[in-house]
Amino acid sequence: MQFDVGSELRRVRESKKLSLRAVASSVGVSASLLSQVETGKTQPSVSTLYALVNHLGISLDGLMGTSRSASPALGLGTAAAPVDSDSDRRSDSVVQRREDNPVIEMENGVTWERLAVGDSAIADPLIVTYASSASSSVEGKMMRHAALEYGVLLEGRLSLRIDFETYDLEPGDSFCFDASRPHLYVNAGDVPARGIWFVIGRREMAYQSLSDLGHDETGEVRAPASAVEVLQALKALRPESRG
Repeated sequence: MQFDVGSELRRVRESKKLSLRAVASSVGVSASLLSQVETGKTQPSVSTLYALVNHLGISLDGLMGTSRSASPALGLGTAAAPVDSDSDRRSDSVVQRREDNPVIEMENGVTWERLAVGDSAIADPLIVTYASSASSSVEGKMMRHAALEYGVLLEGRLSLRIDFETYDLEPGDSFCFDASRPHLYVNAGDVPARGIWFVIGRREMAYQSLSDLGHDETGEVRAPASAVEVLQALKALRPESRG
């Protein structure tokens, strides 16, 4: 089920009474590009979509529709799928049929297909495909966003760059990292790369622009900002094991 991401982004922006030019400036893209995204004339890159989602304060499942918040106006329905003569092919709160998976086709040959989420807001499960020569940023810029990101590559090959390290992923390889770290996916191969991603946790971040990849140097005490930091804090509280 093809999802009209542009219309939904525009609906959310207008509901928050934000001007197109102001949002474009805040996330580091041109007003012309954002206008083309909202009207469906072009698709956003992965990095641009994440920047918009973070700036507008919505989640991926909120953007793509769930059984909790799907909008009938977008044709996403609620927990029940469109009426089908075969009752066994209905989607419900437990099973989501493949034909009902919301799909976003992004710039540069990247596709997201959202899997079932039921009534949970814990994770955004996605089938992710990178076509040959596709990358998460057309300009080659690294991105970061509010999540802990897990994945396993099923087909093809994919390069994952995190900070200054590059990992070449093959089928069966899996990964996990705090997505607030600058990262970039690139498929330099001749065949599509396909895998399953779980994007977990959505938190507020100080950055608003695609070009803002700096680190907090204020030295101020702050609350844990990710699942990784929570686990590290809990580990630090444990008494040392005795030999």
